[in-house]
Formats: sequence, structure tokens, C-alpha cells
Amino acid sequence: MDNDFLIVGGGVAGVTVGAALSRIGRVVLWEAESQFGTQASGRSAAMFEESYGLPTTIALNRASHAAHAACGDLSPRGLMLLAQAGQETAFQNDIKAMGMEEIGTDQARALVPILSGTVARAAYDVEAFDLDTDALQQRALRQIRASGGAAETNRPVTAITRDGAGWRVTSQGHSTTTRMVFNAAGAWADGVAGLAGVRPLGLVPRRRSVARIAAPGGHDVAPWPMMLGAGESWYAKPDAGALIVSPADETPSAPMDAWSEDMDLAEGLDRYAQAVTEPVTRPIASWAGLRTFTPDRSLALGPSGTEGFWWVAGQGGYGFQTAPAASTLVADLVAGRTPALDASVVAALDPRRFA
Repeated sequence: MDNDFLIVGGGVAGVTVGAALSRIGRVVLWEAESQFGTQASGRSAAMFEESYGLPTTIALNRASHAAHAACGDLSPRGLMLLAQAGQETAFQNDIKAMGMEEIGTDQARALVPILSGTVARAAYDVEAFDLDTDALQQRALRQIRASGGAAETNRPVTAITRDGAGWRVTSQGHSTTTRMVFNAAGAWADGVAGLAGVRPLGLVPRRRSVARIAAPGGHDVAPWPMMLGAGESWYAKPDAGALIVSPADETPSAPMDAWSEDMDLAEGLDRYAQAVTEPVTRPIASWAGLRTFTPDRSLALGPSGTEGFWWVAGQGGYGFQTAPAASTLVADLVAGRTPALDASVVAALDPRRFA
């Protein structure tokens, strides 16, 4: 075999599992685009909030926190939850799920001075951080290459066939053999499985739209926390001297290079506008990304029902948060080591649950 492990997909899931596997064998990483991390990984809100997600995701977040901190990838941001009249139930559900502390609206305005009088309730979590997504990805790529592996762009996979005890993977006339294939192709992961004759998981890519607007009223937004509407109805986050605003939409989509829809952006900006006093200005830029979910919305990390074919898929927008623990889990399973995660969590993440 030319390689021990071939990773399909060069987003955060692919590069970090490649880095983890490079410690136990030779890795080759193939990314279809001309750069790594150009799809969902390049369009992330870049936040680490430990208590955000399903219980399985929170378990991965908690197991990843120390690694993120040790690498210096976290910087203080804070997260503020906001509710208007009629959103009390969603607000209560959110603060319970995320372990947030309710604060007074005067305290909230001390943190974000443009909050309007329509904000009825607020909660805050100081333990929410900006996440240096580029540093994380570049470090993983360096690890793969330093271990004698290869990380290559412009390698869209066109065929995956059995080759003795392993696999032959082809990209535009170029082929290589490998003992194991790891499917980290994001929105395209079910299609990659189909090339190998592996049963798909039923992944659903969902579009999320984002607009960048100028700092409202000329304020210095750098110290502001990320703002989240109750029930995840919208969010706004400081970013390079401006604000990014999203309706937190989840519109089903085919796998594609997604773009934002004007109506989605308008809806997100309107929800944000209801919570602030400063008028919304014309977006400086806008974009969209695909957050891909499994049927039960927990990640799929582990072997398929087909020997030598593994899933690293269904990150659903939690890929960066969970990357250290998710990649370690996969490497532990490959190496036959007992994972540090609780056995019930490992079982809940096992892709074979959909068989």
C-alpha cells in the first residue's frame, strides 16, 4: 500500500484527524478545492462555547477545551443571550441548556451600549472564546507533513475501489492505494461514500447566511461579547472592527459552494435591529456556508459497516469546537486504544448507529 490512511476532505475535520493519524501511520490528505478549509471551515463564526450543542457535542467540547487553551487558540469574547417579550420560554430553555447566568438589562447595556429598550431579559457567559481557526488548521497541516505524509489540494475524488486488503482512490487520473479511507468531505460525504459502495448516512447540508456590517454608530465593538437571540433566532459577533450578523438559518441545501439569499440576510438584520438602537447600515459583505447534520444531529465519528472505510462527518457547525477530541477519538479507535471519552458518548457518535 502507498499509504496507511487517506483522508478525503481538507476542512477542519480532515486536517485534524489527519494530524492525529499521522502519529500512527502515513497519511495522505486530498482536498478537492484549490485551498484547504474553503467551504464550511472557511465560513465559521470561530467561537468556542463549551455548553453549546447536544450532549454528545458538549462532551466533545469539554474534552477539547484544554487542547485549545494549551495551543493558545482561545481569546476572551463572552456570550450574551438576549430575549424580547414573548421569548421567555426559549430564553429559559437556553440558559438552562448552556448553564448561563441571568443578568439585568442595565448590566447587559454596560457590555453592549446600543441595546434597545425592547430587550426584556439577558444572560451572560464569560467562558466563551474567539477561536483561532487558521492557527488550528495550519498546525494540523504541519503535523501531517512533518510526519512524512502529504496534504494535497485540487484532488477531487472520482473513484474509490477495493484493492486487495485496502482501497484504490482516484482523482482525475491520479491514483493511490491505502489501507483505510476516512470520509471527511463535509456536505459531500454521502456522495464520497457512494463512490466506495458504502451506505450513506442521510446527511443533510443546511445553509447559514451571514452579513458583515460596519461598527454601529462608530462604536468600538472589539470588547463586545457575541450576542445570541433566544432560541438561536439570530446572532451578532464582533469581527475585525465590524459586526457579523446572521439569522442563524438552517435551510436544507444540495452540496454546493453556498451563497447568501437576500431574504435570509434581511430577516437576520431585522431581528438584530429589533434589539439595538443604532440603525442597520448596508452590508459590507455577505456569504453563506453549509452546516451538515446527521439524522440525529450528533457527529459521526468511527468505522462504517464496510471494512477500512471510516466516517468523520456531520459536524453541523461544531467542527472547530470539537476538533481536538473528535480527531483523538478516531485515532484511538484506529489504534485499538480505549478512548478517554465515556463509552456511552463513543457509542452515540458511532456511525454504525444508522445501520
